[in-house]
Amino acid sequence: MHRISCLCVLLLLPACDEKAKSPATAPAKAEAITHEAELLKLTLTPQAVQRLGIATVKVDEGQAAMMRETSGEIVVPNGAGGVPIGSLSNLAQIGTAQAAADGEVARTRAQARLARIALDRASQLVAEEAGSIRARDEAAAALATAQAQANVAVEQRRLLGPSVSALDRQKTLWVRVSVSGTDVADVARSSSALIRTLGATDAGRNARPVQAPPSANAVAGTVDLYYAIDNRNHEWRVGQRVAVQLPMGRMQQGLTVPPSAILRDIYGGEWVYVQTEPNHYLRQRVEIASIGAGRAIISRGLEPGMRVVTTGAMELFGTEFGVAH
Repeated sequence: MHRISCLCVLLLLPACDEKAKSPATAPAKAEAITHEAELLKLTLTPQAVQRLGIATVKVDEGQAAMMRETSGEIVVPNGAGGVPIGSLSNLAQIGTAQAAADGEVARTRAQARLARIALDRASQLVAEEAGSIRARDEAAAALATAQAQANVAVEQRRLLGPSVSALDRQKTLWVRVSVSGTDVADVARSSSALIRTLGATDAGRNARPVQAPPSANAVAGTVDLYYAIDNRNHEWRVGQRVAVQLPMGRMQQGLTVPPSAILRDIYGGEWVYVQTEPNHYLRQRVEIASIGAGRAIISRGLEPGMRVVTTGAMELFGTEFGVAH
């Protein structure tokens, strides 16, 4: 019996020593679950929740204006009604045409000045009874012809748009959005669209609809819509691809969450973090029907009454995948 007691004491001593040397409780713990490619259930300490600023909202019924997510291209507007210049345009060819058009404008204006001088001289001779009326009339006709040629040259130059070297310095740029021909009638053309850089999570910038020369792609069956966006801070560049939210002119009912709660992975998957219990969070896949007016309509993936993370969702994403924030 004495030997058994000593043996128990010896076995307990290493355990006590290990307990004394055990590290402090980790601020976050990840538990593997068995679906969605081994998602992790995040368990945070109260201190970690406070440090990350985690905030949640309750999933509830609501409605939002329907928006359709698509992409667009930043192009240069043409005030004279020409086709806007985009990244797919042959800028070298456009630059050559612009240089030739500038030369033609200068030539025709010089001819118009010479014709004006000739008319003034002919009119002076007629006034002094030293010239013929016919010569004066011919000089007037030559001036009218030269002015008409100068006007044509100016309009042709205007159709070519701003110089290639100044494309990115325009105060206003256009966004070209290709929409399927069957969906054009559903777009609210009198409402502004939301433009944001690809991958950005902000609400975006408003772009007003503008009228442009008709353009379409017969092979793809798409029609081009144009929106004007402010570029006084030179934020946008010609040829830049952007995310576009087109207003569809209808309201949609469903479960709503703030757009800040939605995360997108590198494959385009849409996720939210659901609070399963205090300080426990689980990433859950959702499908978004539309985003508008500061609310996102969820078509699948959530149930009424769930709580989703709004502030701190990106921090949880970084915690799950080991990315520092």
